[in-house]
Amino acid sequence: MNSPTLALPSAKTLLILLVSCLVLRFISLALYPLMDTTEARYGEMARIMFETGNWITPMFDYNIPFWGKPPIFTWLSSLGFSLFGVNEFAARVPHLIVGAGVVWLVYKLAKDHFQSSAMGLFAASILASTVSFIILSGAVMTDTALTFSIALSMISFWQAWNNKGKIWGYLFFVGLALGMMSKGPLAIVLIGISLTIWLLPSGRWKKLWQALPWSYGTLLFLTLSLPWYILAEYKTPGFLDYFIVGEHIKRFIVSGWQGDLYGNAHERARGTIWVYAFISMLPWSPVLIWQWVRSIREDKDTEESVDGFGSFLFLWMLAPMFLFSFSGNILASYVMPALPATALLLAHLHSQRPLPAWLYKVGFVTPLLLVMLITVFQFDLVTKRSEDKIMGIWKQQAETTQSDLFYLHKRPFSAQYYSTGKAKQRSTDLKSWLPLQTQDFFIVQAKTDHTDYAGWTCNERGEAKKETLLFCQSNYQNN
Repeated sequence: MNSPTLALPSAKTLLILLVSCLVLRFISLALYPLMDTTEARYGEMARIMFETGNWITPMFDYNIPFWGKPPIFTWLSSLGFSLFGVNEFAARVPHLIVGAGVVWLVYKLAKDHFQSSAMGLFAASILASTVSFIILSGAVMTDTALTFSIALSMISFWQAWNNKGKIWGYLFFVGLALGMMSKGPLAIVLIGISLTIWLLPSGRWKKLWQALPWSYGTLLFLTLSLPWYILAEYKTPGFLDYFIVGEHIKRFIVSGWQGDLYGNAHERARGTIWVYAFISMLPWSPVLIWQWVRSIREDKDTEESVDGFGSFLFLWMLAPMFLFSFSGNILASYVMPALPATALLLAHLHSQRPLPAWLYKVGFVTPLLLVMLITVFQFDLVTKRSEDKIMGIWKQQAETTQSDLFYLHKRPFSAQYYSTGKAKQRSTDLKSWLPLQTQDFFIVQAKTDHTDYAGWTCNERGEAKKETLLFCQSNYQNN
């Protein structure tokens, strides 16, 4: 093996890169609103959980259970609300802390495997400066918790496999349980793809039964994960059928699946996940490809180590792409579980064929992008997909507490969040609801919309982006 640390940037440089990414992302958490659709939707579900005290079933809306995901993402943001109040920082900071936990796990494995704290810092800084990782880690989403769960299981497996202590064997099963509570059986499938393919060659599978504490580990896994699934089905019957069959089978094999109760399926061309992977791994994806090309030119493979570490990381990285290549319903965030393996694989490839130290300074593109992100949002240089502005105007009105609040035609999730659940959707077919309306109401509609609310006098109270806020009073009451 070459001496990889000789070609690394200095420890000071790596530490500055790591800290700048984490600190700048931390600062940015409170500087822009929850945006539609994903962040605002999940943020509102967490707000409802915090408000109602129902910590079992996430709610899509009041009295409408959300069966699409297990509850860890709502638990995280709800905990943030409990500690810091209902605001953007509180919704996001628990997810960023979980992301920092993934960075630490990567640091730990690289440090132990290469017996070098410099290599640990190198791998950690690569992960933290992967643009999609640091952005998604500070977002209200399910993927950060899933990534932590898979990273915990995969890293614990490797440590247990190499006799680093019994605790790692149990942590493998803890990771599986957290995965079940983060995104369900998908976590086990992704881990299973990686490990099954890695264990098959060279008779590795024969050692599997001695490497992990299967009996007590399985009991630990069931103890941590099964109670919530039982309670969730008990509280809202039908959950297991929708979540297991619909979300984990039909969503992946039925393109344009129409069974989604909570939105539209994200139909993409098969194989799009590989394009997402290249983008998600920036700025490191070109470096990774170049290292792979160098290996081919030298007629060598990624492995080049008797312990199988290279192929272990390679399969861990590729598992999401293998699985989602067959799915048309995907998002770019589905690549996130592969990113810890990507950082470790780059460290592994560097240990075989060191690249010039200056090349890795490309990672400083990421903190620069974070500064640009903060600037753009702070000075409203781009249109944000959020209703925070118009809802801010609504909150300033004297009639807010005594009047209804409607959105004509479509109510974004951010409107529900920033109105603390008060905003309701109303159809453009006024006959279906206006004759039944007895209370004064605010209504948000497009600036180009000149709907006449017969029998009501409506005055403009403010506008934001392409929307207008009206306050409507009954003509009968006025008389």
